Amino acid sequence: MQLIYPKAKKWRRALTLVETLVAVGISSMAFAVLAAFAFYSGRSFAAIGNYVDLDNTSRKAVDVMTKEIREAAGLSDYQTNSLTITNFDGISTQYIYDPAGQTLTRVKDAIPTVLLTGCDNLEFHIYQRAPNPGTNSFNPTTDTAQCKLIEMKWRCSRLLLGQKANTETVQTAQVVIRN
Repeated sequence: MQLIYPKAKKWRRALTLVETLVAVGISSMAFAVLAAFAFYSGRSFAAIGNYVDLDNTSRKAVDVMTKEIREAAGLSDYQTNSLTITNFDGISTQYIYDPAGQTLTRVKDAIPTVLLTGCDNLEFHIYQRAPNPGTNSFNPTTDTAQCKLIEMKWRCSRLLLGQKANTETVQTAQVVIRN
């Protein structure tokens, strides 16, 4: 028995194995570049978000501390990791840095408020009332009665994908007590 085809069909051309492999290779490279770009962009956006959070938190802490220190009647206790100021009503405000918890806490009227988290280090320094003649620099002191200027330095960081990635440093925030 012989098969008879009613009409000869035109041969349709299909992709060869080589053409298929080339297409898959080019597509794979394009998807790999796209995936790398998406990963890099996502990491960059997360880093920018961390940096903005660090900057805002540091700025708020400086604003709160500057306002209260400027309005203080004086400094009543000083250590490199804590300050106690007293206002004109006799109410004390403490700023305490906890290196183990990496926090800066403000305690006013026995109510603690965390100002900074993820704080890698923080130092307070105090300076005398009388500046050096002919300059704007002050002499360091350890006597709280002679304190006119308080300098604060800290460095905070955040984690990005489990690693410390962003750091915001307040180099020198110097506040003069206006009493």
